[in-house]
This record gives sequence, C-alpha cells and structure tokens, in this order.
Amino acid sequence: PSFRTILAACFLALIPIAMSGCGQDTSNQPKSSELPSSGGEQEGGSRGLGEPGGSGPPATAPPPAPAPVPAGTPPGATQEPWNIVPVFYGTDRLRGPETTLIKYTGERARRLELGRALVTVPRNHKVPQIERPWTVRVPYFDIEIGQREDPNKHFTMQEVKALTQAEFLQLTRDRIASASRYKKHALVFIHGFNTTFEFAIYRTAQITNDLKFDGAAFSYSWPSSGSVTPTGYNYDRESSTQSAKYLRTFLDMVVDQTGAEAVSVIAHSMGNQPALQVLKDLRTARPNGAVFHQIILAAPDVDRDAFENIAIEIQGLAKTITLYAAENDAALRASRRFNGGVARAGDVPSTGPLVLSGVDTLDVTSVSTDGLGLNHSGYAENNRLLDDIAKLVLTGAPPGVRMPSLEVIPASAGHYWRFPKLPLGPTQPSPPAEAPPR
Repeated sequence: PSFRTILAACFLALIPIAMSGCGQDTSNQPKSSELPSSGGEQEGGSRGLGEPGGSGPPATAPPPAPAPVPAGTPPGATQEPWNIVPVFYGTDRLRGPETTLIKYTGERARRLELGRALVTVPRNHKVPQIERPWTVRVPYFDIEIGQREDPNKHFTMQEVKALTQAEFLQLTRDRIASASRYKKHALVFIHGFNTTFEFAIYRTAQITNDLKFDGAAFSYSWPSSGSVTPTGYNYDRESSTQSAKYLRTFLDMVVDQTGAEAVSVIAHSMGNQPALQVLKDLRTARPNGAVFHQIILAAPDVDRDAFENIAIEIQGLAKTITLYAAENDAALRASRRFNGGVARAGDVPSTGPLVLSGVDTLDVTSVSTDGLGLNHSGYAENNRLLDDIAKLVLTGAPPGVRMPSLEVIPASAGHYWRFPKLPLGPTQPSPPAEAPPR
C-alpha cells in the first residue's frame, strides 16, 4: 500500500480513541458536509413562486399536497421518540443536485421559492442545543467520517418539499388556526452570515421547539455561501442585500395571507441588512398602525449609523422593536475591523450600546454565550435570553416587566436594560410566561 493509504488508515484508527471521551451531541453548527463545495454548483430544476412541479421531468399527474402537521406543545409531538417541527420556508437560493432531499446552495436563484421542512427533534433534546452528528474531515485525503444521523439523538431533516403558493398558504393557515398557546401567531426567522440552508432550518426548528411555539414558524434563507472567509463575508453581505426583494414578497405573504393576527420577526446578524431594508419599505407602504407584533434584532451586523437612520423610520411598525447587543461579541468585533473600524449596531463599545427612541435596547453581555465562545448567537443558545424572547413574543410586556431582574442603565439618549451577572451557584428558573387576557 502507498504511504498515503497507510497514513490515512492510521489517522482513521485514532478517531475512535480521540472521540471516546466526547459527548454525542457537542456540535450545534452545520456539519462540514452541509457546506457548499469549492467547485461550481449545478442547477437543479427549481421552480419559482407559485409555479407547479419540481425538478426532473414533468409528472403525468400533480403529486398530492403534503398533509398538515397538527399543533402541540411541544410542537409536533409524535408517538416516536422524537417530535416533528414543521418549518415553512422561503428562499432565493439556487437548488443543488437532488439526492433524497431537496438541497439549496449558496448561489442566487433570483426568484422566490416556497416550501416546508419537517425537522425531527429528539425527546431528550437539551435546550438550547442543536444536536447533530459529529463529523471529521481527514486533512489532505478529502475523507469525511462521522456518526450516522439518528432521530433518537439528533435534529434531522425528515422532509424538504417545495410548494406552490396555494399549497404553502393552505398549510400555514391550518397551522396558525390550530395554535393554542400562541394563538393566531406567526414567527419569522432571518438568519445571518455563514449559514447553510440546512442550518437555517435547524435553527428555526430549535427556536420553535425551545420557545414551545405552536403557531406557524417561518424561515427566510437568503443565499449565504456558508464560508468563514473574507471572500465569503463580502459575498454574503452583497447576497443578503440583493435578497431584500424576495424577502419583501415573503413577509407580505405572511402578514396578509396566512391568517396570522400577530407576526413576530427575529433577524440575526447580517440578516438584519435585508430585514431592515424591507421593514423600511413596509413602513412607507403601510404608514398607519403596527404591522408586526414584535421585531427582534439580535446582534445586528449593520453599520451603527445606518441602523440608527432606519430605526427612526420604522418606528411604530411593530408594537415593540427590541435590540439585543453585547460587548463580548467576537464576530461583531471582527466585522468592525473588517468594515474600517465602524461600530456595528449589535456592539457595545466603551460609550455604551445604541439607545434610540422607540427601540428597547438590552445589553446581554453577561449572558451572551454560545457553543463556540463567539457570543454571537446568545439569543438562541442561552436559556435566559430564550426565556426573555419567549415572554416578549407571548406577552409583549416591556423589559422591566417581563424580566424584573434587569438593570436600568441611564444613557444620554434615554436608558437601556442590562442583564445582571448571575451569582455563583444554582439558580432558580424563572416562572413560565403567561399570555395576557384576550
């Protein structure tokens, strides 16, 4: 055997030993096999908004519409050792070569596609993780090994199905009508930089499950390259901006045609760039009254001054606009350096966080921790922040009411709220949020 073969065999033999002390579900990031390849992407048979059919040759008869998924708490409870969380998605990504499931790449399709993903969440899921199989790529040999997906242990994608607009609306209306805890409520998640389509869906399912949200969960996935490089960052920034047209169509549909009486939006990191542009346009088109229940802007990777200009223009578009910012957000510090030293809206520099009229600013530095230590995804990976978001979406209560432990910090433009550091030792969980009388 060649030297390369022997070296690869030795490396593979060491993997079980190296992994023997590791937990089964330590990774909450997209596995490496989900990242786009460095080669050119192939175009699948994609369909646009409202177009019938899918990839491959046309069928002689249209396939039956997918069956609705009943609501429940936790969402999608089944008789299996896992729950099923439906995620209704919109994307302007280009389809890749299809295998057993539809795949979307980081390339731009220049059209909106709708669909539904069914995500399995294991019953032994530990909030707020996204349990996925571990994988290891062998350097130089382009070999990848790892665990098999197991719905008993992992988040898995049971189904990814593209839908016509009529199918999409029927399923979302059924879901919203059946909600009991979050009555007539829709929740829209817009992901950030370096996010594959699959991970955007998993993150939406995790938030949905952990909030015990039984309304309709929506995910908008713009064409991120899923690459942590300067080139990938530049591509994602431009790609997120060009997707605003399709995100606007998607949000208009959710607000106007799904039967939702309350629509809340969570935008993370670079996803705030298209989100803010769309919200600005919506405020111009709908000048009277609140369109959204809650707008949550988590760690916005947006120029601080540009954010302030738009935030002034979208006042009144939602019952509450909430900004989560952190001083220890390593991803935003890197973005600040990359963008010429200009502070990002999600930063907390020495002068303090951005405080604006009509926006509730929360400094989450003391609780903003995530699996990689970047402190950039605390909104979804920290129990105290998830608890705060659950109460905000469910009750709409102001920060000091839903979380009495928050510190009120005066600032030149008003005041903001800060999460206090937890004392050492065990803490008591906060009581579950209660919906206001209807």
